[in-house]
Amino acid sequence: MQWDIIGLGCSSVDDFLYVSEFPGPDEKVAVRSHDRQCGGLTATALVTASRLGAHCAYAGLLGRDELSRVVEENFRREGVDVSLAPRDPAARVVYSLIVVAAATGSRNVFFQTNGRIGAHESLPGEAVLRSARVLFLDQYGMAGNLRAARIARSAGVAVVADLEDDTDPRFNELLALVDHVILSEAFGRKITGATSPQTALERLWATDHLWDMDRQAVVMTCGAGGIWFSGTDRVPRYQPAFRVPAVDTTGCGDVFHGAYAAALIQGMPLAQRISFAAAAAALKATKPGGQRGIPTRGEVEGLLAASNTSAGIDRTTATMKPAVP
Repeated sequence: MQWDIIGLGCSSVDDFLYVSEFPGPDEKVAVRSHDRQCGGLTATALVTASRLGAHCAYAGLLGRDELSRVVEENFRREGVDVSLAPRDPAARVVYSLIVVAAATGSRNVFFQTNGRIGAHESLPGEAVLRSARVLFLDQYGMAGNLRAARIARSAGVAVVADLEDDTDPRFNELLALVDHVILSEAFGRKITGATSPQTALERLWATDHLWDMDRQAVVMTCGAGGIWFSGTDRVPRYQPAFRVPAVDTTGCGDVFHGAYAAALIQGMPLAQRISFAAAAAALKATKPGGQRGIPTRGEVEGLLAASNTSAGIDRTTATMKPAVP
């Protein structure tokens, strides 16, 4: 069987608490409502791509505990194949407690990682990886991610990654194997030492270990500040953020990654991929929670049609729009 997208990284179970506003130190605040949903960098990207029409498989580790079963059942409901996922009694999914402030839609995430998480060191098999159109990775399970990325690159399979932690000494090695680098503004600034997204992106282009002849795109998502990106011509372009009423920004970045991967397999050019992914992330922000708020393809196309947003604005003429991604 051939899959459009195979993902190897993090999956999670997220408990949400909704409050009017974040309390200060030693203060109390009433919980307005609570909810449980599934999340995780790679898991949410796969669910997003599946809702947008891609045939996806999760091949990261799952345990035999209750939370792993919750994640597996959620994948099945969302049409994501889990037949490739190794089951290991020592494996665990991430558990997160997410507090969302209704006044702003912003959130704080408290997460716990116990046991083995993410990519397996030697699974799935090489033939399976070569059969995919896109390999999706994050930083969880570094040894397995490196193996899979090398196999994918040798087979011409596009590698897309959601990376947000560079503490592993092999981080740069993995980053050099990613065809489509999509980073948050905060993480992009961290690894480049830049003080603005534009400067960070320029440094990403200029850094040899972040760019090679096979690199297809470097993207930096800046939340309400829009998206800066560059393709193989290395010319910086800007996509404004969509204007939407933000309810909860949880998972917006993960949804952007998944929508980008779905647009990639559908053959969209880079600027169109960015606009499509930005619209998907914006729509997610209008709904509470993480995966439950992921839009359908029709909803994304509807926002694009209604907004008539121009993607790929040259950085010399771009102006920032106060919006939520």
